[in-house]
Amino acid sequence: MKEARFPVMEIFGPTVQGEGMVIGRKTMFVRTAGCDYRCSWCDSAFTWDGTGKDDIRLLTADEITAELRALGGDGFAHVTLSGGNPALLSQLGTLIDALHALRIEVALETQGSRWQDWFLQIDELTISPKPPSSGMNTDWPTLDDIVRKLEAAARNFSLKVVVFDDADLAYAKQAHERYPQVPFFLQAGNANLKETHAIRMLPYLVERYEWLIGKTMADAQFKRVRVLPQLHAWVWGNKKGV
Repeated sequence: MKEARFPVMEIFGPTVQGEGMVIGRKTMFVRTAGCDYRCSWCDSAFTWDGTGKDDIRLLTADEITAELRALGGDGFAHVTLSGGNPALLSQLGTLIDALHALRIEVALETQGSRWQDWFLQIDELTISPKPPSSGMNTDWPTLDDIVRKLEAAARNFSLKVVVFDDADLAYAKQAHERYPQVPFFLQAGNANLKETHAIRMLPYLVERYEWLIGKTMADAQFKRVRVLPQLHAWVWGNKKGV
């Protein structure tokens, strides 16, 4: 049987995870190409818009783990699978198995548009449905099915919604009310994607985070939520590979 190969755009780290349930965690990143969404504010559009096509390498699980070791040595025990949308890759379970064999935990974020059986192998799974500002529409029945399967298997997963405006906040409330039992994160959105200097970015990001805190604290329906910044943007702005 032919060994699976995966379209990899970036492998980098170690660095800190900047988002979601594993924020602040020391991790390596494997970023795959391709996405079934076209979010208006995507900060990794190069994975699907054609601008990064020359960076795509088709790598096996063994080649990916070897490159992770070459970069991170023995100084990490956690890998984040990112995209794009890694959930497009049906055979990704072979990479997860290879990482687990090395006693490395695996995190993944996906928008909840597609189920893969290997979701049940992920140690920390973030489902991040996209709000109105993205220009995308949520397939709620599919998301319902994903949440049901993860809960039935008692997997460690959470929901995260990125918020840019009041319409996004209303959408986040809808998602939180639909799945009240699932750990829920709100994250301040970053619409300033062309600024590459972190020092100039920081006042804007702090203002957006302060706005989201104020909105959330004043809303009685957001009792069990965690409000996050996009941590890596605070430190590095929109720089890639960190």
